[in-house]
Amino acid sequence: MTSGFARSAGLFAAAAALLVFAGCGGGGGGSAPVPQAMQSAQAGDTTMMTQVRVPAGMQSMDADFNDEHEDGGAVLPRLVKQTTIGSTVDPLNGDQNPYGLDVAPVSAGLLHKGDLVVCNFNDAANVQGNGTTIVALSPHAGANPVHVDQNAGLLGCDALALGPTDNIWTADFGANDNAIVSPSGTFLTGIPGGPWHHPFGQAFSPRNGPFGNGAFYVSNAGDGSIVRVNLTAPGFTFDVIATGFAVNGGAPGSILGPSGLEYDAQHDRLWIVDGADNSLTALQFVSFIPAGGVVAHPNGTFTGPARKLAHRVFHGAPLNGPISAALLPGGHLALGNTLDPNGTNLIVEITPRGRVVATKNVDAGNGAAIFGMVATGNDDNVKLYYNNDNDNTLRVLTR
Repeated sequence: MTSGFARSAGLFAAAAALLVFAGCGGGGGGSAPVPQAMQSAQAGDTTMMTQVRVPAGMQSMDADFNDEHEDGGAVLPRLVKQTTIGSTVDPLNGDQNPYGLDVAPVSAGLLHKGDLVVCNFNDAANVQGNGTTIVALSPHAGANPVHVDQNAGLLGCDALALGPTDNIWTADFGANDNAIVSPSGTFLTGIPGGPWHHPFGQAFSPRNGPFGNGAFYVSNAGDGSIVRVNLTAPGFTFDVIATGFAVNGGAPGSILGPSGLEYDAQHDRLWIVDGADNSLTALQFVSFIPAGGVVAHPNGTFTGPARKLAHRVFHGAPLNGPISAALLPGGHLALGNTLDPNGTNLIVEITPRGRVVATKNVDAGNGAAIFGMVATGNDDNVKLYYNNDNDNTLRVLTR
């Protein structure tokens, strides 16, 4: 146990209490009280590695990839209209360069259901990685950014995900933390001493599993690992479930590594984008993968007791330094490139089987415009939102 855990025990317990909700109740394993429960499971741990147990009939990942409708028609060609929602610049301190993006699932505090929540990576002087703010915009053209929070604990926020009660979990590259902010704009707590190595991706799962009642998933750009933060009242536990993903060791502004995390609740599948090697990977039945379950290798193979639940779905062009992703209705993935040459900013649509079905150039200006993506709606009313760093705006693609 670290001194950071001891000093923050009260805050951890308070934050955890806010995260125990009906949608994540029932089932799951227990845990010791905070802060004792918050011991990180390092990659070398052998805890729970002897056997990976998933529900009967779900042992084969390949079998779950045989859903024909998910390899159907492309979505991007149907999204012919692009609209600017509004500026993402923080109205109080001028932070800019929007990275993280998610949608508020309910109305709470400063947030209304459907609001788009954004964190800024740069400060007002445009220094990479010095941003410390979260803003929110209504999902309508002409929206103005609403200041949600500013805190040094959000330094270099590059990804975020909202739980069912609108608590905002942030991946903070500069702070090397995973801070939690309430929908009222209160900085609830950081999680010092966790298995953080420059967090770079964030996703929420409401699924009950053997390790907890729901979870947040975090990717680290420093060491290429994937962490599951298990919600286990009255606290959290950590499992480093995968290691070995490609990283480039970049500084703020040039970071590439596992990111763009998207959780598919229908299949209990975690999608991982990696711009360091232009790959898209799926971890199937991710709620059941134990600490140390998967080790990724550069050739696209995997080892570890849960290796059969990992699959590199796609690798190579037209992916070019993707960082963000969105799960589209029907199961396709939209990935945003960041290394395209000036004049090109491609969003690439890939099926769960790894077939590229469409690309769309969404900005003919400087390259590296696309950071943060999220999709809403259904097959007939898809809306694909993305942060555009060229002009610090939030945009939406629609029919």
